[in-house]
Amino acid sequence: AQISICRDLPNIEVITFSVNGISDLEPLSQCQNLSELYLRKNNIASLNELFYLKNLPRLRVLWLSENPCCGSDPHRYRMTVLRNLPSLQKLDNQAVTEEELSQALVDGEEITAPPARRSVENGCPEATESSAAESTTETESELLNFSLEETNKIREELGMKPVPRDKFSSFSPRETDCNRKKRNNVLNAILLLMKELDAEGLEIVQQTVGRRLQAFQKKELQEE
Repeated sequence: AQISICRDLPNIEVITFSVNGISDLEPLSQCQNLSELYLRKNNIASLNELFYLKNLPRLRVLWLSENPCCGSDPHRYRMTVLRNLPSLQKLDNQAVTEEELSQALVDGEEITAPPARRSVENGCPEATESSAAESTTETESELLNFSLEETNKIREELGMKPVPRDKFSSFSPRETDCNRKKRNNVLNAILLLMKELDAEGLEIVQQTVGRRLQAFQKKELQEE
C-alpha cells in the first residue's frame, strides 16, 4: 500500500497505519511534526526503511513489531532501531531505557542509506496475486477499520487547508488497485481527523461534502 497522502500532511503528529500492507516509509520523511507512528503488522521488509525516519526531530513512539524487518533476533532488531532513532521513548509498546540506548551503540547496526527499490511503473507498484486477491475480498469498511480500531488519538494541525481535489479518486468500478489504496489512505486521514473537530468544524465539513456531492450528481446527469 502507498502512504503518499502523508506528503500532503506535513504537520500531522500521530499516524496509525497498522495492518495496511505498507512497505515503503519514504513519504513519512516530510512529516517533521510526527511524534507517534503505529505500523504494526505491515510488509516492511528492511530496517533500512528507518533511514526515512532518522530526520524526524519529534518522533517519540514507534510501533513496528510483526513486520518482516523484525527478523528472528529480537535483540538485534531493537538495538538497531534504537541506534538509529535514539530519541524514541517507546518502541513496540515498551519503554526505552538509558541502558538500552548505550547498548544500542554497541549491538545495533548504523543505517546510512535507504533501501534499494525495485523499478516501479507509473508510480503504482505491481500488485502481486495475493495482494490483488486481498483487495477484492476485503471491503472498504474493513480496510478503514484496521486503522480506526487501533487509533486512540490523532492530531493534525489543520489550518483548514482542504485535501487537494486530485487526491480523490473516482468511485467508479473501473478504478485501479493503486487508486483504491490511495483513496483508502485519504479516507483514513479524513475520518481520523474528523474526531478532532467541534460542532462548527463538522458543519463546515458537512456543507463542503454536500456541495461536492451535488457537483458529482450534476456531472453524472450531464454525462447521461
